[in-house]
Amino acid sequence: MPQAWNTLPTHDVFLKTPFLKALENSSPSNFSTYFLGVYQEEKLVGIAIIQRVQMYLDDVFRKTSNQFFKRCGKFLISKIVKGNALIVGNLMHTGQHGLYFNSESISQDVFLDQVSKGLHELAKTIKDQFGKKIRIIGFKDYFENDSFHSSRDFFRKEKLYKAQAQPNMIFDVRDSWSSPETYIADFNKKYRRRFKTARKKSQGIECNEFNLEDVENHSGEIYRLYENVSDNAGVNSFKLHENHFFQLKKELKDDFKLYGYFSGEELIGFYSFIKNHDKLETYFLGYNQELQHQYQMYLNMLFDMASFGIQHQFKQVIFARTAMEIKSSIGAKPYNMHIYLKHTNNIIANTVLKLIVKYANPVRDWDERHPFAQNSIITKP
Repeated sequence: MPQAWNTLPTHDVFLKTPFLKALENSSPSNFSTYFLGVYQEEKLVGIAIIQRVQMYLDDVFRKTSNQFFKRCGKFLISKIVKGNALIVGNLMHTGQHGLYFNSESISQDVFLDQVSKGLHELAKTIKDQFGKKIRIIGFKDYFENDSFHSSRDFFRKEKLYKAQAQPNMIFDVRDSWSSPETYIADFNKKYRRRFKTARKKSQGIECNEFNLEDVENHSGEIYRLYENVSDNAGVNSFKLHENHFFQLKKELKDDFKLYGYFSGEELIGFYSFIKNHDKLETYFLGYNQELQHQYQMYLNMLFDMASFGIQHQFKQVIFARTAMEIKSSIGAKPYNMHIYLKHTNNIIANTVLKLIVKYANPVRDWDERHPFAQNSIITKP
């Protein structure tokens, strides 16, 4: 990593050295992280995070119950995607956390051309050192209004295919919410009743914040609870390192929060988030599947994270993708995102790649919930 890495005025904790050091020390076994710097007259003007992902079938598919789905998916992965991918961004977290450049010093198109040169050089190095061919190159997670989309000539030249990903669920904190109570007061009767029911069910458990020592002492339990949720995702490109949460707490300190749910002395669930300036980024969670319904742990976790965001005056709580319906039920809204990628085999090209994307990252139909009373709706200018 270039020494001047932190001198760039990016306001993204995921691009700063504490997070990147934690990631480097506890990456999934099939990930390698590379850091690219773009210079102009010996001055650092842009940076990129590149993840090399090795596609292992057991990691990708885990405990998928649909055997036809699994067989078809394994065939596609083994014949077309199997091997290595280079992704600009962080596959472990929703959002554009892979690029930054100083627009006063370098244009976006020139910057992206330099990133592309770095990708091709890295692909050659990986082939020479490890004998592995890069099958896929991708740039991940750009909102519809991101200026990234304006570089059409670059995408055309690099033969990058644009695909829609699942939306990012974002909870916008209203100025009128001075406390969690004022937030709940804006619910309509149905969702206020639902909130009260969830809180009533959670009365049998205790929620405690973990310090570094707590995270270390409970690391085995935390990881098992994470696996309970992660393994049921069906399709996934990675599994966290067992030491990941400890490394994050060690490096990010108070910017990384982890809360545990206890039933007596037993840890039965946890959630975590990262403070990212005026945004609260929800991170990984886990729970005992057998007790989830009894205590409505997942719904209570969502309420707890929203409440923290309100209490500490964050502008947004980023709930990421997946479980869109229940996240909308607490007030999060979907924001569409896109990715850009290509297969390095021109014969396969983008036609088949489109099928892979739809299979591995389907944009599902779902019913958005509207929990707030009509008279509480605020129209943004």
